[in-house]
Amino acid sequence: MKVKHNKKRNVAFVYEALVRATTVAVVKQEHDKKDKILQVLRKHFAPGTELRKDLDCYRSLYESQGVDKNTAERILRESRIQKSTIDSQKLFEQQSNLIRDINKDVSSDVFNYFVPNYRTLASIAQIFSDKTTPKSRVILENEIISIMQKSQNNEFSGELNPVDNIVYKSFVGKFNSKYEDTLLSEQKDLLTHYISSFSDNALQLKIFLNEEIGRLKDNLATARQQKEFTEDQEMLEKLDSTIKLLESFSKAEISEDILRCVLKTQKLSKELA
Repeated sequence: MKVKHNKKRNVAFVYEALVRATTVAVVKQEHDKKDKILQVLRKHFAPGTELRKDLDCYRSLYESQGVDKNTAERILRESRIQKSTIDSQKLFEQQSNLIRDINKDVSSDVFNYFVPNYRTLASIAQIFSDKTTPKSRVILENEIISIMQKSQNNEFSGELNPVDNIVYKSFVGKFNSKYEDTLLSEQKDLLTHYISSFSDNALQLKIFLNEEIGRLKDNLATARQQKEFTEDQEMLEKLDSTIKLLESFSKAEISEDILRCVLKTQKLSKELA
């Protein structure tokens, strides 16, 4: 029997949707909205909360990539064990409080955001559910293990019964019509690292930013050899100025001004490629 998936009670989906909502707010420079979403994230997903524990169980599965089958099975087994130790009553209460704060302080539209790995998150929820039949759980676990063995976070290739495909397609349509075409993939990666930086003291953001700035400098240095720059001194000086600015970021504290500059440079780099 198919278990209906409640996306508002899927902690990982709500977290990822909030991350994307913040990304959109940053790009559109809606600072008040961005601050409200970050406040919700910090409040409800603080270390030690049942929501954070639940999220960690999900993330152990959907963020693990390129592992061997034995490791994937062990991660899955440990995730289910950790999930079973979570106080279900407290988790339900914290989920309710999170939903309430999103509706009150942000917008109910958050629940309609398209999350690319929605089907994966929905299937993990079915694995964790005590209402899922043994047969369905085994099938889903095999699918998750297969995904964890891949080097990239690919979606399920087949149609999975536990997922409401009509709802999924609705998410895709709504997101694509509003935001999907406005950001490059590298811009999305940068913003996602920025939004998630509160959880690890910006460690992953710093690593990503260091590598991304290096990539952009190399791309601009290559573009510098193009005829339109070598024959136009003014354009060449502007390009050199941008390269020097990127180099200065290695000694500066990460700020929104730096992020905006990198976002613009990512677009410039793409146009020059």
